[in-house]
Amino acid sequence: MANSVPAIKQEMLDSIGASSVAELFSQVPVEHRLSRPLDLPPALTESELQRHLISTLSKNQTTEQNLNFLGAGCWQHHVPAAVDEVVRRNEWLTSVFGEPSSDHGRNQAWFEFCSQLGELLKMDLVGMPVRSWGVAAGHAIRMASRITGRDEVAVVRAIDPERLSVIRNYCEPIEMPSHITVRLVEFDPATGLMDLDDLREVVGDKTAAVYFETPSYLGVIEHQGAEIAAIAHAAGAETIVGVDPISLGVLAAPIDYGADIVIGTTQPLGVHMNTGGGVGGFIASRDEERYARQYPTLFISITDTTKEGEYGFGLSLFEQSSYGLREKGKDWTGHSVYMWAIANAVYMALMGPEGFKDVGELILRRAHYAARRIASIEGVRVAFPSGFFKEFVVDFSGTGHSVADINKALRAHGIFGGKDLSRDFPELGQSALFCVTEVHTQADLLRLADALSEVVAR
Repeated sequence: MANSVPAIKQEMLDSIGASSVAELFSQVPVEHRLSRPLDLPPALTESELQRHLISTLSKNQTTEQNLNFLGAGCWQHHVPAAVDEVVRRNEWLTSVFGEPSSDHGRNQAWFEFCSQLGELLKMDLVGMPVRSWGVAAGHAIRMASRITGRDEVAVVRAIDPERLSVIRNYCEPIEMPSHITVRLVEFDPATGLMDLDDLREVVGDKTAAVYFETPSYLGVIEHQGAEIAAIAHAAGAETIVGVDPISLGVLAAPIDYGADIVIGTTQPLGVHMNTGGGVGGFIASRDEERYARQYPTLFISITDTTKEGEYGFGLSLFEQSSYGLREKGKDWTGHSVYMWAIANAVYMALMGPEGFKDVGELILRRAHYAARRIASIEGVRVAFPSGFFKEFVVDFSGTGHSVADINKALRAHGIFGGKDLSRDFPELGQSALFCVTEVHTQADLLRLADALSEVVAR
């Protein structure tokens, strides 16, 4: 304890048989230990510190102050006030792991999250959420590797670079015994769809799974899903599909075209952007033991009680998780987004099937309307003009301006432009990924088109 008096420190050292605090760090190599005092700023009073932090934070520009068309993994969707109201109740904040009686309400809420998401996905087995879409993808790939006994995965190259980085981390370095080789599959630059010929070349008898997304990172609806799944299954591999769940009111569920494991994000389901951190991911599959035994996450089960019409909720397959087996568990289970499972459950309950259909159709109409308006600007081209959901690629190469310059000019108009793709996907030229959701009005879209017209005409 840093604030312990010397006598108490000595008593603690004596109890563990150490002569000094420094001895506790002897296992850390000398070159990694700080040998000088920390160069800390002068101590501030509480009021001074508060003023300093508020001043520093005020330099940030937010989506409340600006019109935002930036998505690319964290999207601005409407969060109903009821979601925030329920999540902030202190029943959730004080609910920790304990006895079944004390955990009953929390477990029931988590069961509602899993069951509603399962209904949306048309899948029977849904685990508790993980930290992000990338983490869910990494876990699912490792699940497939354990199921098949294989050590390669085919991943479409039209993927969020950050998500791919997380996947590579989960596949581990080549020196590790559990290493999984990531083999990228090209996409057609004319359509944005996966190149099936390249997929056939990549998939083989070492392939544990084929992973693709719809909508893809570039917003494209991958309508070749059944063909991709057939190629994977013919090689004895699992098919893993990443999906944005808010699209499922208008798009087919991945299981309808052959998915074995479905993963994705939960952030569009009632979770604020929160500067992009801990926005939630999910893993789902058919209710088969070969899948259930490989999940790293917790499950919530429901059962009858001795009183007719009464039900109890509890944790299932706890022993195979890292909570139960520690380092021998099926990967590591994290709980940083369990609170968002409550938000997701409330959001899905408020929306219902018709709500998902309505918001999906609204997003489709507004995104395609925005794309048509932008494509009418001289020198500007929408790269994949049909078959996209929520996000679409805009190519500014014909304007003579870089995306960086265009986005800088848009900020002067109070607009956050699209994600610059020119570094990660140079074959797309000076392109940006624009995001349109249900929060954007027609006036917002016209304002964007007018601003872009002015900016590229300079």
